[in-house]
Amino acid sequence: MKSSPQLATIDRRLWALAWPLMLTNLTVPLLGLVDTAVLGHLDTPEYLGAVAIGANLFSILYWTFGFMRMGTTGLAAQAWGKRDEFAQIALLLRSVLLASGIGLLLILFHQPLIRLGLHLMNPSERVAALAAEYASIRIWSAPAVLCQYTLVGWLIGTQLPKGPMVMLIVANGLNIVLDIFFVTGLGWNSRGVAMATVLAEYSAAAIGFRMVLARMPAGQGFTRALFGQLEDYLKILRVNRYIMVRTIALLLVLAFFTAQGARQGDTILAANAVLITFLLVISNGLDGFANAAEALIGEAVGKKSRSQFRNVFRVAFRWSLWGSMLFTIAFVLGGRFLISLLTSIDEVRTTAWIYLPWLWMLPLASVWGFLLDGVFIGATRTRDMQNTMLFSALAVFLPVWWLTTEWGNHGLWFSLICLMLSRAASMGWLFMNHSRHDRWFSEQ
Repeated sequence: MKSSPQLATIDRRLWALAWPLMLTNLTVPLLGLVDTAVLGHLDTPEYLGAVAIGANLFSILYWTFGFMRMGTTGLAAQAWGKRDEFAQIALLLRSVLLASGIGLLLILFHQPLIRLGLHLMNPSERVAALAAEYASIRIWSAPAVLCQYTLVGWLIGTQLPKGPMVMLIVANGLNIVLDIFFVTGLGWNSRGVAMATVLAEYSAAAIGFRMVLARMPAGQGFTRALFGQLEDYLKILRVNRYIMVRTIALLLVLAFFTAQGARQGDTILAANAVLITFLLVISNGLDGFANAAEALIGEAVGKKSRSQFRNVFRVAFRWSLWGSMLFTIAFVLGGRFLISLLTSIDEVRTTAWIYLPWLWMLPLASVWGFLLDGVFIGATRTRDMQNTMLFSALAVFLPVWWLTTEWGNHGLWFSLICLMLSRAASMGWLFMNHSRHDRWFSEQ
């Protein structure tokens, strides 16, 4: 009973962080839903397939550097827990400069990267041409996207969750309006979706920069010490290299999933694109609790507060469970209706209905991996995230897919469910092991 007031306090703090982050995160799949809806009501599934291929390619390309968000959150949260203002500002400035440099390099070398990605995904000739056009426009958002990752990570880590909420809701709202105008108004089809995304990404970055400048401590200037030396930037990359490998592995699995769907025809590709959009809704919605846990776990590690660490996990676990059950009920009761909202193409809609039961399983299968990601990011135990992801992809997902190839698309979805369960089990085992031996607060 002694911990009840502490749990109540953590409950309030978790929700104060989680609800703005949930709204923020849900604008991302909402944008995907609009993309799918405006293209899904055109007269051919090729445009929908092209954006599915192109968006998947950019998920791999951009989220390869997702450590700019996740790593920044953990490090910023620990600096916040120590009340070290210089470390917070120095981390932000160096990460933004690193993100900008990587973004410019992606623009410089985008042509061979896009050609390679489309070759590996192997869509039909018409879909490949449309996806290449989409990608040649979308690549110009690279610096803005990577800077956004850093800004959002820093704002979450320093416990200003309303910052990312305003930043991304405004930007994604603009994206949706431009989507509808460019596609239905001007008839630009898939290239209109790409153009809308580029304009919105730069808007989000501009809003984020304005917010973090307002958060600068009074009298803090851009000193030489804040910019640091080459070693400081290499240290950021070394600390986050495990997140990078983990993210690449996860995205390659999703790219493989899309590519295998494409090999079964444009209709399967488009149907999977519709269902994967709902997976984004699930992950982004439930990530609100994981993102809040990142900030509070990082703070607990920075303060070396074991009681806060335990209480944050208990509260986040409880709400994650309820959230996943709510998503399951929603997709069981309304899945067919939601699919019909996204596409009026009969063959795509009826095909998506066939595979809908796999979507029912995803919330409860995947939520534990999302939650434990938040714990491991906040504690900067990123090597564990890498190792469990590699194990789940190489030792579970690929063998299960190989053994179920005769099942067709059902085997593909079954493999994805197994990947999620494997991540949850392997990370859960490590969580209990670290807790038993009190490793969360030891030097790594």
